[in-house]
Amino acid sequence: MHAHSYSDKELFRLISEGDENAFRQLFHAYVPQLQPLARHITKNDAVAEDIIQETFLKLWISRDKLPAIENPRSWLLKIVFHQSFSYLRRQAVHDKAVDILGAGTPEQELFTPDTDLAYTTMVKLINDAVTQLPPQAKRIYLMSREKGMKIPEIAAELELSPSTVKNSLVRSLQTIRSYLQQAGHLLPFLLLWLLEL
Repeated sequence: MHAHSYSDKELFRLISEGDENAFRQLFHAYVPQLQPLARHITKNDAVAEDIIQETFLKLWISRDKLPAIENPRSWLLKIVFHQSFSYLRRQAVHDKAVDILGAGTPEQELFTPDTDLAYTTMVKLINDAVTQLPPQAKRIYLMSREKGMKIPEIAAELELSPSTVKNSLVRSLQTIRSYLQQAGHLLPFLLLWLLEL
């Protein structure tokens, strides 16, 4: 885990107050631990990435509840387990996976119908924003986010320089964030891009 100047509990408190820098710090500290765990359980890289994104998105949406969490690391691990086993259950691979988690866990209080609706709304808004990007910017964004292509791969396929592709992605992410802010949804820029550009 990356060294950081705040304890995890302090980071949770700062995130609950809307501190995006604290969110980034927590994200960078825990993704290297959580993603391999989700990948190990689901045996699927893409699903593991989705689980991590959903975990941090729900954390941000329900950040007002974070100060009540006594052990942030255990709580994050339990959420990833919950999300991973839920995926397996939906795939009919492991019918009793949820039993491992038991009942009355903190994440069940976090994932309320209201937060699920907020999450669904935000995903729809992101998709709406993407459809409004200029054609080439939209193509580059989708190649990166949906196909998982790296900047050099996109540049080679489109016969563009890597810096042109990177600049396009940065502009697209700024446009998407602006669209979300105008719609009243504020979220860390990092959530729109799980991997470094």
